[in-house]
Amino acid sequence: MARLETDLCIVGGGPAGMVAGLLFARAGVRTIVLEKHGDFLRDFRGDTVHPSTLRIFSELGLLGRLLERPHDKIHDLTVHVGDRAIAVADFSKMDPRWGFIAMMPQWEFLDFVADEARAYPNFTLLMDAEATGLTLRGDRVTGVAYRMGGENLEIASRLVIASDGRRSVLRERSGLALRTLGAPMDVFWFRLPKQRAPRNETTGVFTGGRIMALIDRGDYWQCAWIFPKGQADDIRARGLDRFRADIADAAARIAPRVDAIASWDDVKLLTVALDRLERWHRPGLLVIGDAAHAMSPIGGVGINLAIQDAVAAANLLAGPMARREDVDPLLAKVEARRRLPVRVIQGFQNAAQKRIISPLLAARGPVGPALPLRLLARFPVLRRLSAAFLGFGIRAEHVRSPEAPL
Repeated sequence: MARLETDLCIVGGGPAGMVAGLLFARAGVRTIVLEKHGDFLRDFRGDTVHPSTLRIFSELGLLGRLLERPHDKIHDLTVHVGDRAIAVADFSKMDPRWGFIAMMPQWEFLDFVADEARAYPNFTLLMDAEATGLTLRGDRVTGVAYRMGGENLEIASRLVIASDGRRSVLRERSGLALRTLGAPMDVFWFRLPKQRAPRNETTGVFTGGRIMALIDRGDYWQCAWIFPKGQADDIRARGLDRFRADIADAAARIAPRVDAIASWDDVKLLTVALDRLERWHRPGLLVIGDAAHAMSPIGGVGINLAIQDAVAAANLLAGPMARREDVDPLLAKVEARRRLPVRVIQGFQNAAQKRIISPLLAARGPVGPALPLRLLARFPVLRRLSAAFLGFGIRAEHVRSPEAPL
């Protein structure tokens, strides 16, 4: 079996994996990232780059170049409850360098990070390389087994970072215990055409028994139809015409466009999960991002939380790794650093699911805004606070990892 050697092997070329790859390579650590797909040109739904991530790239001196990639800016968020529009977040009072959410196609974001990482000679990105397991010596992880070009291969590595998403192969192989918090909903994703507007019109729609997110992607709406968990087959069984009619009834602004859903092939199911590992590490292995803590789509914070994990990991580990020190004793410190933000945000999402989403899905008549939304509508300062929470979460990271000379 062919075998490579490196200091750090990162499995998963999503936002957490690619940002970690950039930061560790920047610090002088030999880094290989494995990505199972052949390119980044996939239909991602999580395309929001929040202020916390924008600030990270500003600290790296890369924000200007990042924002040369195609994107729209969201300076405030509004939701529609029945016939009432309610402003829920105002980012405009933040530092103007990152006082917005950038709606950037994730393939553009990942391609940008990959290009910047390739500037460092100790960075390698292997595409079409699918991790299949871990290699072990006793209780310690010593590398990754993977398939590439029809061959079974291995990488020996001083440290493995698993960032391969909520269906993580490496998490499953690690033996680390997963705690499921539950989610009362699943989501159908689909696209509808639209005319480009002067301002981004991303919004949420709440009516009796119906919840939608309408994400303005310029010339199309990226739509999320939220429904009670486990009912996907029932919705499909009622037929596509009924589904289109329900969408049109829920959101008048997109009603003329629903015929663009030509078949169920145009509708993709996201099975929502809210969970986290009880422990994120074992000797030789650290798990971050969705692999460590799958987030609900509420707030669109999952990508940015994963990137914060990557920054924290580099802050604590990259310097010692570059000095050839043993970092196993430091893995628990990464988890300890990130545990509170994850639990706070998951707690918020769990409460929103139980107190807002579930009652709205169960409603059979007109609905009014819940108390938190009424307070946001009345007090502008609360909209700035909600923007800070959505934009930065708890214990947002700054770049503290070293930069080795090129």
